[in-house]
Amino acid sequence: MSDCKHFGMCGGCAYRHIPYEKQLENKENEVKELIGEYIDENCVWEGILPSPQIEGYRNKMEFSFGDSKKDGPLELGMHKKGSFYDIVTVDECKIVDEDYRVIIKETVAYFRGKETSYYHKKSHEGYLRHLLVRKGKRTGEILVDLVTSSQKPCDTICCEQGLLEDYVNLLLSLKLDGKIVGILNTINDSMSDAIKNEKTDVLYGRDHFFEELLGLKFKVSAFSFFQTNSLSAEVIYNKAREYVNKDLKNNSVIYDLYSGTGTISQLIAPVAKKVIGVEIVEEAVIAARENASLNGLTNCEFIADDVLKALDNINEKPDYIILDPPRDGVNPKALRKIMDYGVNNIVYISCKPQSLARDLQMLSWYYKPVKVCVIDQFPFTKNVETVCLLSNRKSRQSH
Repeated sequence: MSDCKHFGMCGGCAYRHIPYEKQLENKENEVKELIGEYIDENCVWEGILPSPQIEGYRNKMEFSFGDSKKDGPLELGMHKKGSFYDIVTVDECKIVDEDYRVIIKETVAYFRGKETSYYHKKSHEGYLRHLLVRKGKRTGEILVDLVTSSQKPCDTICCEQGLLEDYVNLLLSLKLDGKIVGILNTINDSMSDAIKNEKTDVLYGRDHFFEELLGLKFKVSAFSFFQTNSLSAEVIYNKAREYVNKDLKNNSVIYDLYSGTGTISQLIAPVAKKVIGVEIVEEAVIAARENASLNGLTNCEFIADDVLKALDNINEKPDYIILDPPRDGVNPKALRKIMDYGVNNIVYISCKPQSLARDLQMLSWYYKPVKVCVIDQFPFTKNVETVCLLSNRKSRQSH
């Protein structure tokens, strides 16, 4: 049995009906099974660390507009389990806090009342597409982004302006625990169901919010990468910092590859000579530079480029490498270049154990895991994070 009324219909939380301790056991066993062949008796297996908060933990949600049945009323929420088209309004979702639930309820009621069309995936017609909500767990700052097509919801531009102005006023009138600091309208005409930022207008306030992690302050924009569970992110970064600090020297040059908004770079910077972060999303790199300045860090450099290309253009060689790739893992060609640096240690932070296992197969030519810690970043889902400390085998194989 589950305590969430949406469980079974919503495809979001596969483990909602399983006790939390059992969830942790399942996740740890999955990681161990996938990467076990690369673990020997000398590797320290540190088990799994729970999320500090298991309800209302998310600081970001992307909700979709649609209907739950053909020609049914407007819905706003998550895809029905096993369905590409049908949407469930998750106005009592338990992995977000009450502010999200209030915003969902009032948003869907507002656009139902205005009889506003949603974007149909088959015909590619309609206006409303997604609602992106981000909230700082430490700061309480809320950013709301209404994602629409460029098709007009009514006959005139003035009508659309009025629709959006009234929506902004509605949001600002809500009684929330946090504070709305920005309301945006992003245009997305892509046929894909994923949110693509083709143009963003600020309807109110600013285009970012601030979050705090481990004593540092971070500026986070609507589409820049930032860990979705702030409190668990602190656990991950503490573990990564512990692994890095194990044998780091103050004159070290560190590569932080797939650096996002520069969170890890800035946490490591105080104990390094220089940290070079590489991230393909330019918006995230701009935020990383601003965050480093905000935190008074002068030894961080951030490069907006694909890791594979960037590694050919960085003159300073690394003494240490941190990898925090997206779910698909590291490009094999980039991984070859990373191994060829021959650094003594690599810290690999993985958000998908299957891609970690694939990358370890290649890394095992030169490196072996010496410490592994599994961390639950996403309670009630099957997703899990893993932090690995890898040590150079020294005797390289010919390949």
